Formats: sequence, structure tokens, C-alpha cells
Amino acid sequence: MRLVYLTDFSEQFPYRLLRGIYQYAQETKEPWTVCRMPASLRDLETFDRFVSWCKEWKADVVIGQFPPKDDLGEFRRNGIIVFAQDFIAPFVGVPNITADYKKTGEMAAERCVARGFRNFAFFGNNGMCWSDARRDGFRDYLVEAGYGDRVFIYDRQRISNLWYYRQDLLRDWLLSLPKPVGVFCCDDNQAVILAEACNVLGIQIPYEVAILGVDNDEILCNMANPPITSIDVDIERGGYEVAAMTVQMKHDPTYLGNDVVLQPLHIVTRESSNVITTKDVQVHQALAFIHSNLDHKIAVTDVLAQVPMSRRLLEQRFLKATGKTIYQYISEQRIDLFARMLLDTKEPIANLAARMDEPDPKSLTRRFKELKGCTPMEYRKLNLRKSST
Repeated sequence: MRLVYLTDFSEQFPYRLLRGIYQYAQETKEPWTVCRMPASLRDLETFDRFVSWCKEWKADVVIGQFPPKDDLGEFRRNGIIVFAQDFIAPFVGVPNITADYKKTGEMAAERCVARGFRNFAFFGNNGMCWSDARRDGFRDYLVEAGYGDRVFIYDRQRISNLWYYRQDLLRDWLLSLPKPVGVFCCDDNQAVILAEACNVLGIQIPYEVAILGVDNDEILCNMANPPITSIDVDIERGGYEVAAMTVQMKHDPTYLGNDVVLQPLHIVTRESSNVITTKDVQVHQALAFIHSNLDHKIAVTDVLAQVPMSRRLLEQRFLKATGKTIYQYISEQRIDLFARMLLDTKEPIANLAARMDEPDPKSLTRRFKELKGCTPMEYRKLNLRKSST
């Protein structure tokens, strides 16, 4: 199979997608040849010339970021399969490599609320489907939770100047935000830009501004100051599906394919958001204890032993601060930790359960399925990770 991939290779996303394609090739023993082309070529060549080149190279499939004006049907008319990687807007008539962007925004909002924030902000790009939908998911969740008047949006950047931003406008916006504030950025690139702006202004991260990005670009996130918390997405699984669908479409020309929808997996916590914000000292004390002991089996009574307060009163104040009971919060946080462990290691599930101080793997599996919608084994199989390649 011969693949032309036209995208921005300065990011981790295309490499992770290729990793999923590589895994499919390894499993099926079918050779793939990949021609990587930078996104800048899109602006140097006409679209028709690019299609002609792909035909001359005898490409079987093209993956690319294309502007809405391009007629991607031209690929199919030349016998070439095409996948549109989300860029500005999704295409009709061809499969898109897209994601559940609203769910990602909701995950970010839920995290900010659970960490005690009552001021929220979004930092993104204007007129790009993936940024707009992440913004909407973030804002809609907070409106539903009763924080609609505490959400502040900054999305003044246009696609025409993606790597440029008005420092004065961003500075004024940052200084105007009520603190502390949890800020969800449309991707890791924007999260790094925001962190740099905060550092220049002397705004403390994460105590005044907590930052959360998307895509978990490990190099970008870890090189930032401080390292950026990010929502990981099942990009490798998407690459695997793209490869499998390509083979199916090659064998059956009547099959037009379906969108490949990437799902947010979990939040990889780093220093940019590793803070719990609440003015309630006792609730903060309870949260700090929980997060310091997630790898142990914690009961509500263990939390109560750390806080000089009646159970009823602490439960009421904890629910007001986080939107969850103490038991619900502990259970969800431990399941999230277990899910991360499932994807970051090949250890047997029983071993991981033991490490989590869970003597009954069946009970853990039941609770996991209630929260994640599938068993731990199914979750591990569905979400391909680089650790498995």
C-alpha cells in the first residue's frame, strides 16, 4: 500500500497516527510505503497539480489537511482513496479523521470543576472546527453546571495566522481574568503559548492560572515551563482504523468508508494544573489527602480521619465544592488512574489491581465498566498505545 501523508510534521499527531498504521501493517504483514509531505506544499502547489503528482507516484491513499475549497472527489476519480484530517471544516463525501471534540471540552470542564475552580477560560483559534467544538463542549458543560457567567473566551486568532498572536490582546485578556482560573486550551501548542505569556507577566502557574491542553504531545508538554497537563487522545487507534479501512476500500471500490472519530482517553496531569482550588480549607484538605493516596484503597472514613468535621457537614461541603460525593469522587479518580495504568503498561490486569490495593478484581471490573462503558480488557484493546508497538 502506498500512502501520501500531507500534514504538519512539527507536531506529534501525525507520528502517532502513523504508528497506528504501522501496527496494522505489522499485524497483517502487508507492506506500506509512506511519502511524508509538509503542509507548506499545499500552499506552493495547486490542488490539481498535487492530485496529478499523487497519481504519477501511484498512491493508493492520501491523508491530508485540506482547505474547504478543495474538491477531494478528484482523488477518487483518479482511483485514489483519500482521508481528510480535520483542518478547518469536515468534508462531505469522503471519510474524515476527526474526533469527539465536544466530549474533550466536557472532560476539561469536568476536571476544572472537580479541582475546585469557579472561574473558567478557553484559549483557542477562531473558525477551526476542532477548536470551536472543543470550546462549545467546555462552555456548554459549565453553563449546565451553573457557571455560565464565569466562563471567559479568547479565540481571536484566525487560521491565516495560526502561529502568530497579538501579545497586547492576550496580555490584556490574561490580566483581566479573575483568579484563580482554570484555562482550557484548544491544543498543546496554544497551551505552551499561554504558559509563556503567563511567565512574562509574572502570573503564577498553576496557582493563579491552571493550564490544560489537548493531544498530549509529550515533548512539547514536558519542555514547557512548567510542564503542561494535557488530554490524551486515542490517535494510534485512529491510525489503525484508517489502515484497515483503506484496505477494505481498496478491495471494494463501492465502499466509501466512514469517519474515523478519535476519543479522549484521560488527562495526563503535569505541573501546569496540579492544584486543587477551593476556599473551603476542610474540603481542600480532604482533596489533597485523596489525590496523595489514589494508589491505595481509600474509604470515606479515611478522609474523615484527616478532617476535624462531622461526616454530614463534610459531605455537604464536599458536594458543593466538587459536584460529587466523597465516595463518587474517590471512585472516579481511582478508576481514571487504573485506566491510565492499563494503557501505560502491559502488566496483567490482576497485577495492576493488586498494585491499586484492590483485592477483588471482579469488583474493580464492575466499577470500571459502570464508568467507562467497557471492561478493562476491552478498554486496553480498544485504545492502542505506543507502549504496545
